[in-house]
Amino acid sequence: MTACPCGRLDVRKRALDYSACCGRYLDDFGATPAPDAESLMRSRYTAFVRERADYLLATWHASHRPAQLNFDAGTRWLGLEVKEHRPVDADHAEVEFVARQRDAAGRAHRLHERSRFVREGGRWHYLDGRLR
Repeated sequence: MTACPCGRLDVRKRALDYSACCGRYLDDFGATPAPDAESLMRSRYTAFVRERADYLLATWHASHRPAQLNFDAGTRWLGLEVKEHRPVDADHAEVEFVARQRDAAGRAHRLHERSRFVREGGRWHYLDGRLR
């Protein structure tokens, strides 16, 4: 078993296996979309951990998607905490989270964001976020 980087737990408070969690969205992208904004946000965190620019760009809303995505060499992701998942309506949601990382120089960083998501064509997309 390989614990999913997103840190999602099962009902017994045990880490979910990558293949039963975010792996089904990242590795089978196109066939298995994330069912809600929180799942998409968690899978995007996992994509950052695994440096999957293809998945990140594909799940970024076209109105805000960058042309390319570069990863900082030596960055180590340390964990994710979902603080709130708030559906706004059937096709809009917000997720507040804290992601922790350590850069190549060993400095710790904490990203606290409230992200907005939109569902179009049956798929959730990351729209943008506000740092907290």
